[in-house]
Amino acid sequence: MSRRFGGKSGPSSDGRGREQAGGHRPQQRSGPKHPYLYGLHTVEEALANPKRRHRALLITENALRRLQERMPVMPIAPQIVKPDEIDRLVGMDAVHQGVALDTEPLPSPHIRDLPAKGILLVLDQVTDPHNVGAIMRTAAAFGAEGVIVTERHSPEASGVLAKAASGGLEHCPLIEVVNLAQTLTELGELGFWRVGLDSEGPAIVADSLATAPIALVLGAEGKGLRRLTRERCDVLARLDMPGAIKSLNVSNAAAVALFAVHHALSAKG
Repeated sequence: MSRRFGGKSGPSSDGRGREQAGGHRPQQRSGPKHPYLYGLHTVEEALANPKRRHRALLITENALRRLQERMPVMPIAPQIVKPDEIDRLVGMDAVHQGVALDTEPLPSPHIRDLPAKGILLVLDQVTDPHNVGAIMRTAAAFGAEGVIVTERHSPEASGVLAKAASGGLEHCPLIEVVNLAQTLTELGELGFWRVGLDSEGPAIVADSLATAPIALVLGAEGKGLRRLTRERCDVLARLDMPGAIKSLNVSNAAAVALFAVHHALSAKG
C-alpha cells in the first residue's frame, strides 16, 4: 500500500488505478478560466522574465507606486484600475495586493532538454495548487532543474499556484507529462537515480542516494505513490524524523527532502 505524507484529503482518482496513455507532451493546456497572475512579488518576477509574453497589467495606484520602487522600467504599460475590478478578475478571496497580470503560460520543456545534473522533482498527482506552488518555491530556492507534474490531476500554473510559488515559476521549469510511469522510465535512461519518498521506506533518503542527477518522486497526500510510479523508482526512502509524527504535508516533505538530498550531494562532492 502506498504511504502518505500528510493530510487526509487526497486527489480525485480516475477510478482505474492506472496511468494515462501516451508519453510526454510539452504543449500547453487550454487557458484557465482566470489566467491572471497576482500579488506584487509574483507579478514583479513574471515581468522581469524575458521568456514571458504579457497581455495586460492591471494595477491600482498604490500598488503601482510600490512596484515602481522595485521596477522603474516595466515591459508593459500598466492600466490603472480600482481594487474591486481586480477582485472580479481573480476572486474576492485572492490576496492580489492591487495587481493582476494577464500573461501567456511559460513553455513546458521536454525532459530531454533539461540538464542531466542536480535534482529534479516529480509529483505523482499532487492536485492542491497551494502545495504545488510551495514546492515550486522551494525547488527554485534549492536550484532544482525542474518540477514534473501530470497533465491531468495537477493544477493550472497561474493564480493560486503562482502566488504560492512567489516567483518560483520564473526560475524553475514546470513540466507537464501525460504518462508518469513512462517519464520515470525515460529519466532512468537519462541517468537519473529515482528516489520515491515513502514514510515507511526501507532506508533514509540521505543514505539512499547515488551520485547526481537525482529524481525525487513525491506522491499525493492520503494516497502516496501509485503502484506503477513506485515500481519505476530505483529506491523507496523515508525522511529521518525522530519525533512521534512520521508523515508531513507533501510540500513540507519536499522541502525537508530537498535539503537532505542537497546536503548529501554536497558532501559527496
